[in-house]
Amino acid sequence: MAKTIFTNGVFYTLDSENPVVETVVVEDGRIVDLGSHQDMQLKWGRHSVPTIDLQGKMVTPGLIDSHLHLSGVAFNFLDLDLTGVKSKKAMLEKIREKASTVAPGSWLVGMGWDENLFEDGTTPTIEELDYAAPHCPIYLKRICHHAFLVNSKAMERSNYFSSMEIPMGGSIILDPITKKPTGLILETASKLFTNHIPEKTYEELKHGLGQAMKFAVKKGLTSAHTNDPLYFGGIDQTYRLYDELINQEQFGLRCNLLIDYPFLKDLKERGMSAGYGNDKLRIGAIKIFADGAFGRRTALLSKPYQDAPGQFGEAMHDQETLYQMVKDSREYSMPIAVHTIGDKALENVLDILDQFPAVNHRDRIIHVSLVREDLIQRLANHSRIADIQPRFVVGDYPWIKERLGIEREQYLYAWKSLLSSGVLCAGGSDAPVEPVDPLLGIHSAVTRRAPQDQHEGWNVKEKLSMLEAIQVFTIGGAYATSEENKKGTLSRGKLADMTVFSKNLFEIQHPDELLDTTIEMTMIDGKIQEV
Repeated sequence: MAKTIFTNGVFYTLDSENPVVETVVVEDGRIVDLGSHQDMQLKWGRHSVPTIDLQGKMVTPGLIDSHLHLSGVAFNFLDLDLTGVKSKKAMLEKIREKASTVAPGSWLVGMGWDENLFEDGTTPTIEELDYAAPHCPIYLKRICHHAFLVNSKAMERSNYFSSMEIPMGGSIILDPITKKPTGLILETASKLFTNHIPEKTYEELKHGLGQAMKFAVKKGLTSAHTNDPLYFGGIDQTYRLYDELINQEQFGLRCNLLIDYPFLKDLKERGMSAGYGNDKLRIGAIKIFADGAFGRRTALLSKPYQDAPGQFGEAMHDQETLYQMVKDSREYSMPIAVHTIGDKALENVLDILDQFPAVNHRDRIIHVSLVREDLIQRLANHSRIADIQPRFVVGDYPWIKERLGIEREQYLYAWKSLLSSGVLCAGGSDAPVEPVDPLLGIHSAVTRRAPQDQHEGWNVKEKLSMLEAIQVFTIGGAYATSEENKKGTLSRGKLADMTVFSKNLFEIQHPDELLDTTIEMTMIDGKIQEV
């Protein structure tokens, strides 16, 4: 492959050896040299070597989303997308519109609703859902993926009856007076309905995933750590989808696949383990859930919820079961990636992890939403990384203050405290729970407020600097997959993944200028990606 010289840029390498350079030289997908324009032209400039003028634009190492669900983003391209809907009325209207295109008896599936955004009431009732779509069963995921809405047709199709057994960790919410279903379903009770929803065809899934990957690249991402087997029909189909798109059809986005614990046996049988694959597509850690979410008070806390004194949240597994899951993973030398939002869930996970030696790839603690001082110290371990989602601040404030109380707010999304204590942190979106756009994640990290808000931010002492925010979306993402020797900085010998911005983020006068910043170019292997 011929060399390419990328010049006249402001390259923030995040490498202390050459912090800022004007020119980067790429060959065979890797950075072979970098420095001043004059030096690089003297050393590498030839008539046969193409030079690309970046016109003074800011360049960073390729942005990395350390935790998202590309499957969910794909389904947003295929199903009803309710993300950002601001009222119950608007949500019901969208359902009505979509239902008019659905054949009688066919499922209407959607996702992304968030009642905390509604200006005109609460979650739609089952009667309202029935009115909006009287002829078809409805299944709608909340934005957190821990709560769901169904209508009466869905109840009928799923053969629901009042005394049926509900999967452990889940519940069907009943009206306190009539004792009939309200249409709201929590956690694992969703399986009662998903078992009856026809699976999408392979070609539909592939088309949606391809759209999602292109969208991620358009937003400046060069790598994504994605968790999908539960939604893409298991490990075989999931790997095949990514392999065809990335290795055969040359979709540029690098992907690291988190594998849900139920597929650990399949992983073993196929001879796959963490690191299996190539620089474009790799197997990652074993994904496990320790608890739920704050929205429905299923995140597991060490002290009860402020607005529900008798509730502590829910553990997805008892300690004995969680221990066995980690033990099973370790017997195959696999790292784990554990969803932990509440502080008690984090304590439970660390109590178990402390009993096992580290493996070749880091264990990932996903979300780390609520911590305590003692837990922060236990997280500061080079074999562990906190997988944080800065945009959660936008989704959770201000209602989260009432739910947890002022005393605990200082330990909520405590990113600065984590970094200051030596905890490795990687930045992600948890898309489609939050938007894929990493610039929105960076904005949340440095402002700790929603884009439309004008206040100084929630719990301002935990704001990150612009440099820290960019680092968690670059270097942090590389550490999460133990690939810091390959990416995360612009250094000689590393992969030539770069993101080019319309503005210099280190020179903007106000962080809200991030909202007007665009991605000018995304480069993977030194190739400008077409989106």
